[in-house]
Parts: sequence; C-alpha cells; structure tokens
Amino acid sequence: MTTQTTAPQTPQTTDTGKHAGLIGIPAHLGRALATAGGALTIVSTFLAWTWTDEFPGDLTVYGYPGGLQVLVLIGGILTTLLALASYGVRGLGWLTPAGADSALKLAALGTFGTAWYTVIAISSELGGVVNLEPGGYVVAVGTLAAVLGSLALPFTWPDPDPIDPEDTPQEQLRHQLRTTGEILKASIATGTTPPARKLPAYAEILIIVAALAVGLTVFTYGIGTEYDELFVGFLITAGFGFAAVAKAGLVSRVSAVTAKHRNVTMIGAFVAAAAFPFTQSDDQYATIGVYILIFATVALGLNIVVGLAGLLDLGYVAFLGVGAYTAAMVSGSPSSPFDVHLPFWASALLGAAVAMVFGVIIGAPTLRLRGDYLAIVTLGFGEIFRITVLNMDGTSGPDITNGSNGISSIPNLNILGFDFGAEHSIAGFTIARFANYFLLMLLITLVVVVVFRRSSDSRIGRAWVAIREDETAAEAMGINGFRVKLIAFALGAALAGLAGTVQAHVTYTVTPEQYQFAHVVPPNSAFLLAAVVLGGMGTISGPLVGAALLYLIPAKLQFLGDYQLFAFGLALVLLMRFRPEGLIPNRRRQLEFHEEAEPPTVLSKAGA
Repeated sequence: MTTQTTAPQTPQTTDTGKHAGLIGIPAHLGRALATAGGALTIVSTFLAWTWTDEFPGDLTVYGYPGGLQVLVLIGGILTTLLALASYGVRGLGWLTPAGADSALKLAALGTFGTAWYTVIAISSELGGVVNLEPGGYVVAVGTLAAVLGSLALPFTWPDPDPIDPEDTPQEQLRHQLRTTGEILKASIATGTTPPARKLPAYAEILIIVAALAVGLTVFTYGIGTEYDELFVGFLITAGFGFAAVAKAGLVSRVSAVTAKHRNVTMIGAFVAAAAFPFTQSDDQYATIGVYILIFATVALGLNIVVGLAGLLDLGYVAFLGVGAYTAAMVSGSPSSPFDVHLPFWASALLGAAVAMVFGVIIGAPTLRLRGDYLAIVTLGFGEIFRITVLNMDGTSGPDITNGSNGISSIPNLNILGFDFGAEHSIAGFTIARFANYFLLMLLITLVVVVVFRRSSDSRIGRAWVAIREDETAAEAMGINGFRVKLIAFALGAALAGLAGTVQAHVTYTVTPEQYQFAHVVPPNSAFLLAAVVLGGMGTISGPLVGAALLYLIPAKLQFLGDYQLFAFGLALVLLMRFRPEGLIPNRRRQLEFHEEAEPPTVLSKAGA
C-alpha cells in the first residue's frame, strides 16, 4: 500500500517579490515604495512645513528639524531601516530577528499618523492648507507612500499541515522544520526570536547601555514635551515605534541579553534614572518624576500581592496612606497631635512597620476568602481607612488626623545636614527640591526592587506563584496557603508604607481624599492595579513602566478637558486588546495568552 504525499508548503516570503499584499500591489514594488516613502519622509523634515511660527515648535526653518518634525524624522528613519532590512541588507538582520515586514507596517503607520496629525493641526489652527509650505506636502506624500508600500507586503504565511500527535518527537521536529515561516510565526506570537550569533560579553553590555540610554531619552523627552500637539505626536510615535521593534523581535532579543546580565542591567537602570534630574534645567519636570517614582514604587509593592500571590487587592492605596500619616505625625508638623520629631530613618521604619501591622490585622481575618470576595473586602478596608481618618477631627472622633484638613506643614527632610528643601550644586549641576526628593525616592525604589527580586526568587516566592496558579493544588503539596498569603499581604503593605513616608514630605500635607479608590490624580487603588496589569504582572520593570505611563498620560492630556478620561480609557482598552499580557510580561503569562491563539488568516493570495 502506497501513501500519496504532497510536497511541504513553503512559506510565502517576500523575497521573490511575486506575492501581493492587502492592496494588490506586487510585494517587490511595495517594498520599493515603502523605502522611497521613508527616505522622502526623512528629507521632508529638513524643509519648512509652514510659513509662520504661530504653530508651536517653529516648523518654518529649512535644514533644521524642530518640534513635531523631530518625531517624524525618527519615524522616517525607523521605517527606512526596516524597509532595507526587508530586502535582506547585511548588518540589519540582528535588528529584525522575527522578520521586518510586519514591523515595517507598524513603523510606517506610526510615522503616517504623526505626520498627518501635524499637517491637519497646522491647517486647523492656522486656517487652511494654504498655510502649508512645500515640506508639509512632501511629508504627507512620503508617509502615505510608505504606508501603501508596507500594506503591499504579505501579512503572513500559509498554515502548515498540523502535527500528528502520534508521531515521534523526531518526526514532529522534522515536520516543524519543513518551513521557516512556521518558525517565524511562532516567534512573533510568543515573543521569542530565533537564536542570534553569540556576542562577547562586552558587546552585550554595550547593548544594555544603549537600550538604557534610549529609554532615558524617551522618558525625558516625554516628560519635557512643552505643548499639547508635541505630546500627542510623541504618544503616536513612541507607541507605534515600540510595537514595530517588538514585532521585529528586537525587544525579545534585548530582553534576553538583559536577563543574562541582570545585575548589570539593574545597576545601569538606576544610574540612568539618577541622571534624569541632571538633564532638567528647572524643577518643573523633576516634580513629575518624583511623583512617578512614588506611584511606581507603590505599584511594585502591589505587584507582590497581585502579580506573585494572585490576591486581588482593591484597597492597597490605604497602606500608602498609613505610612504617610504615620510619618506626618512624627516628623515635627505643627498640625500633629504628637510633639515628636524623629529622624527620617526612624519615621520611615515606623511608617513601614505600622503599615505592615495594618496589613496583618486586615489580612488575618480576610485572606481565607478568594477571588471577588477578597476584592470586595479589601475595597471596604480602603474606604474604612479614608472615612476613619476623615472622622478623627476632634468632633466625630478623637483629634488625631485633623479630619478633612489633614496634617499640614510637614517640614522638609534634613538627613546628615543635607536639606532636601534647598538647592544644591553637584558636579556643576544645580538640583532643586523635587530633584533632591527624586534621588531619595530612587533609593527607596532600589530597596523595593531588591526586596521584590529576592522575594520572588526565594522559596516563599515560588510558594506565592504556586498559590496564584492553583491554591488547592499548592495546599495539597504541603504549602500553608494562609501563612504564605499573609506574608505577601504584610510585605506589600510595608513597602507601600515606606513609599508613603516620602510622599508625606514631598506633598507637605496629607489629607483623606488623596487615598480614595478612584481619585482624579494617581496614585489610587484603581490606577495602581491598572499599572500592574498594564505593565506586566509578576515582573519588576513592568509596573514601573506601567505606572510611569498611567501618571504621565493623564497629566499631559489635561487639554482635552471633559474628554480626558474618555481618551485615556480608550487608550487602555486598545492597549489591553492588542497586548493583554502587559507591556513587559513575564514568560509564563506571555505563553498563557498565546498558547491557544488561533493562527492568523492568510491575507495574501496563494498563487499570485
């Protein structure tokens, strides 16, 4: 008996240039069009886009990009590089280990969005397209050409024959290797990349330094955007740019390098963060920086409870308030009922300890609950804390917290003669009050990161993960679920209380409305939970990035007025739709979200 076999399907790569994409243009013409469009976009940024400097950013200068032109220039360079990489240009393969075609689409769309947003904004604010100079028309045509060219590239490869589960492992492996398209598709879906040529250690460290430098530059630029149009363009460029390099596999490749040198990465990250205040000419943006660090540190503490132990805590911001109120009462404030002025190290330890005690008191009777019931109880605790400090005004209860007036006039910190409220000159740079507190909060963040990392790698950390995955199975294996969860709750509360001690001195005043479940200004419990989920549960860098975005975006979208929350919510919905595992997910969650994903539909014609 003979078995009829068919030749294995080969991937519809675009190397032959014969396959059509979404718009029916041959792939080789689309690639050429995308490359030409990217190059034309770069040229356009050195031309004037409008004749008047009434539009912010002064886009009237020839030969020197400014304002939104800089963002379009970056997008044009990325688009051109990816277009050249899709040709197989030597030296660019390391940047696109998962393929350049899909990444090219995202880069071209992002550049198109920023450019056309600018052109439309100029026409709208200045009174018509007559206010455009030749550069404005050139960038519109160039970015449109790049988008059309990228859409001409095939979207995916044909699905290979399914693997027979009865085959031996060798036969299954041979079947998988019949087509490189399947390997690349799996790489893109799971965030992994094909193996790269091994680099020497010094080269990998240089890659880490370059990645951190890019991160610091992007963060500094995003905070320092001086007008609304520039921030919107920054969001478009940064969002699509990150998506493009992630789709190309570069993010996964760099992540593998950083995971290999974890200590170098952590030290380098904090050195880069410490350099941030020295990049600022005044204290305006350092103010945003210190609040982002407070928000991020508390989110990282919540990540222990939610990300590692899997406990849904909706009242976590109350522990931040416990630490803040404790520090305010013992730091010499004239509004405090206690005539005590402890040094900072003592007030910080006391705030963390009191928050930990509250965590144990609240957790002991409630942690036997699971899921939604636990979430409701913790939400109630957050409201009980806020109402309690509101009623301790001497009328409705004992005079301890001054009720709605809070504890005010909290003095600036003075540690070993270093006054955090005064300006200081370091290496020729002048840093002011908020920059001083930024550096202090950075040290607190370092402590929290070390605690999180050591805890997650320990035996108790593995027990948390086991409880999160299946509490019944974990208890059957001998893990004391209640004790393990209580430790997570207490440790998370202590870290939040530690951050609260710094927040009290930064804000000068602590009041009950700062610690609501959904306050207008973060941190609050809703935003903290969103930062953990958005950034990536169970990771270190995820909540830090998520908290930075969730604090920065609402602060910069105030020009939208009543539509601010709508735009913010829409952005979150879209992000979680296309990146449900978070911006920087851990390996387990990434596989959980993609292991059962349906194969994408082939949009290119199979015989074109």
